[in-house]
Parts: sequence; C-alpha cells; structure tokens
Amino acid sequence: MSAPAYTDHLPGRAVKLNGEEFLYCSGTSYLGMACNEAFQQLVLEGMRRYGTNYSSSRRSNLRLQVYGQVEEQLASISGAEAAVTMSSGFLMGQTLVQALHNFGTVLYAPHAHPALWLNDSAALQANSNTPFEIWAELVVQEMRQSAEEAYVLICNALDPLLAKTYTFDWVAQLPAQKRIILVLDDSHGFGVLGPNGVGIYPELRKYKNVELVVVSSFGKAMGVPAGFILGSRKIVELVKASPYFGGASPAIPAYLYAYLQAGEVIKEARKQLVQNIHDFLSQLQKPDELFNYIPDYPVFSTQHKSMAAYLHQRRILVSSFRYPTAESDLVNRVILSSLHTPEDLERLTETINQFSSKFVVN
Repeated sequence: MSAPAYTDHLPGRAVKLNGEEFLYCSGTSYLGMACNEAFQQLVLEGMRRYGTNYSSSRRSNLRLQVYGQVEEQLASISGAEAAVTMSSGFLMGQTLVQALHNFGTVLYAPHAHPALWLNDSAALQANSNTPFEIWAELVVQEMRQSAEEAYVLICNALDPLLAKTYTFDWVAQLPAQKRIILVLDDSHGFGVLGPNGVGIYPELRKYKNVELVVVSSFGKAMGVPAGFILGSRKIVELVKASPYFGGASPAIPAYLYAYLQAGEVIKEARKQLVQNIHDFLSQLQKPDELFNYIPDYPVFSTQHKSMAAYLHQRRILVSSFRYPTAESDLVNRVILSSLHTPEDLERLTETINQFSSKFVVN
C-alpha cells in the first residue's frame, strides 16, 4: 500500500495529484452526484430557498416541510410503513442501536458496520472472520434452542469490501414465536441495487416473522449528506423520541430538496452506471480470475495485492487501504461511477489486461 495522496479538490472521474492527472476509480460516489452539474444546480436552488444549513432541532415548534416530504417519498418507493432522516448515516445508525439496545439480545454479523456498534462486544462480533452463511446458521440454531424471547440482529445488506452478496433465505427459519428485529445496513446498495435503485427493503419485507429495519447513508450513491431508516411506524417513532434525534442538527434541507427534484437526474446516472459496468466487464480478458463482483454493482474487489501499485504507476488511482481500522486487512478495489467515459473505461481495462497478462496465471 502506498502512502496516502492529498488533493485540494473533489475527485470526479479524475483527480490531480502533484500536478499529474490520475483516472479516479475509488470512493463511494457511485452515481457521481457530488460532481453532477444538474444535481449541483438543484442543491443551489435548495440553498437559495433554505440557506446553507438549518440550525435548529427537528423537535422545534417551527418545522420545515421538506423533511416530511423526503421521508414520505422514501417510505413510498421502498414500501416501508415509515422513514426518518438524520444528518448522516453514521449518526442514524448510532441513534437506531441506542434506541433498540434494550429490546433484547443483540447479535452482530461479521463485518457489520461500525455505525451500528454499541460497545466492545459489538466490535468483537463484527470483526469475526466467521463466514456470513455460517453465522446465519448459528443464529438460527441459537434462537431455536435459547429461552431468550427477543433479539436484535444487525448485519450489512451486502459486503462492499469483498463485493459479495448475502443470502437471506435463513430469515424464514427464525422462530416466529420470538420477537426479532432485523437491522440491515444498506448504505452501499441504496441508489444502485434493487428495483429502481431502492435497495434491499422490497426484497426482505416478505419475511413476516421478523420486524425489518433498514438503515442507510444518503451520502454514497446519492451524494447527499444525510442518513435514514426504513421500518415500521413504531420503530420510527421510537427513534424520533431519542435524545440523539432531538439533540442533533437535522440534515441540511437544501440537499434534501435537491433529492426530491432530482428523479430524472438520478435515473439517468444509474442508467449510465449500469452501462459502464457492462462495458468494463466486456473489455476485461479475465474478469473472474481478477475480481469478486456483484452483477450491476460498481465495486470490483481483488486479491491481487500488487494491482493497485501497478495501476498507480500508470496514473490510475484505485481504492487501496486498511478498513475499518489501521490493523484491518488491506482492501483493494476498482470502483466505477457514472462519471467515467468510454475512453476512461478503455484505458482502465487495457491497463488491467496488461497487468493480468503479466501476473495472473491461467
């Protein structure tokens, strides 16, 4: 892993480092909203209407309608009973777990996001190397054998580091007589996967033996500094009653306004992203030997540790760092966005194909 690089501007499809332009294939701005000029104009419209920030509480006796409008839209497009927003996905996650931690026994899946950690025990469970499928089997066994009546299960909707999907058919095997809340972090899927990019909620709401809560960041695919949850009205009201919710500044309303107006902009960006993913894969000579990847998902994880340095030498910057802690394993990924041009993809795939011809054995 090379030393961190620094820049004084936001990277888009490219970034300048020490006077040289690098193709940028990193970050989580999958739809490129942060650099999308049409979306930026909508944010400016929002700022002219709402200012740069709303310095108040959601519990104030003066309330902005835009929060309720966004929450109604999120619930409508996902099929959830209700939704609520906060100023970041991390704060949303912490508020949720603090609100739920007295409900019952809390169990964390391997690699559950730090935003949902309650304590050191949570970190220990989340840092386990147990495969997700084995963890799910153990959870089903424990619930069937335990006298405990209530559980909170916390896991990611997918693995964005290794670019792997999870199966959730095991949820149907959880005992219906228990009270179970299933919390899924869909920060890396919302905006990209699911019907019209709505994420995992529609897929999992069929399970009636658990109460489903999806927590997500708006800041990745959507480029909006905010977070939200989808769930029952009861859970949403429990979160709204939290001192975290009342004491924290709400999401910046100008960005939420932009999101409400940006339906076609987001749709076009998602269409372009899917096209870029298909073009990238079609031009690679050995995609399956080089990468773990999910269909129609822009993250390509590789176990070839020298690839990042090889690409960097050829002015292509990919994601390569230890996560979530400084002691964690090095994670190397090529990440696409809707901003990449056909010429970018041709350059990227040609360079990766050169790497594979030299270093990947058939």
